Amino acid sequence: MSAKSATDAEERWQAIGTSRQSLNNVVADALREAILSGRFEPGDRLPEPQLAEMFGVSRNPIREALQVLSNEGLVEISPRKGARVPLLSPEELLETIELRAELEGISARNAARHCSGKTREALVALLERGNAALEAQDEEVLLECNSEFHVALAGAARNRYLAEFMRSLRDRTHWLFSRTARERITTSWNEHAAVLEAVIAGDAQRAAKMAFEHVQKVGESLVKGLEVDR
Repeated sequence: MSAKSATDAEERWQAIGTSRQSLNNVVADALREAILSGRFEPGDRLPEPQLAEMFGVSRNPIREALQVLSNEGLVEISPRKGARVPLLSPEELLETIELRAELEGISARNAARHCSGKTREALVALLERGNAALEAQDEEVLLECNSEFHVALAGAARNRYLAEFMRSLRDRTHWLFSRTARERITTSWNEHAAVLEAVIAGDAQRAAKMAFEHVQKVGESLVKGLEVDR
């Protein structure tokens, strides 16, 4: 997260206590954003008093938010140790990569089969935007396009249950996959662009194969990075 983005986020979090929306929902959304943006990293403790001070609310909505995020898999709650951002073991990492690869393949295949009308126009627009950013070497726009790719693909697949499950899985592993987001930014876009081209062309088999292989390649980079860290 950039310094400006971090400052903007902090200001929004401080204003939560004055929000007129459902406080529990607002706090849960803000805490989710803080975790996904990297404000809290895997293994970090999430003590209720500090969170209450951070968001300018009482401990009750914090407690409710932690339970909501626990149900989503973004928070781990222990009766003795309290809440924390969960860590993935190497085995869990490999299992997650395997599952994501399969689901992205299914999503790409379905997207290719349903690619028409406004859906096709949106994917073409994303492809053109990403290619233009690549040519201009605009890393920030390219990062946005890489991030939008998976959401756009899931939406194009037209399976609400698949899209919801994939969103939950991406949220739970966002911190992990974001480790390689910038270092393989060009490679990722080239792989995403190839998937988009196959989807737009209606080539379901090729789209599924390339989406599956893309996640596998990202997974290989993650495993190597974690091995270096250890």
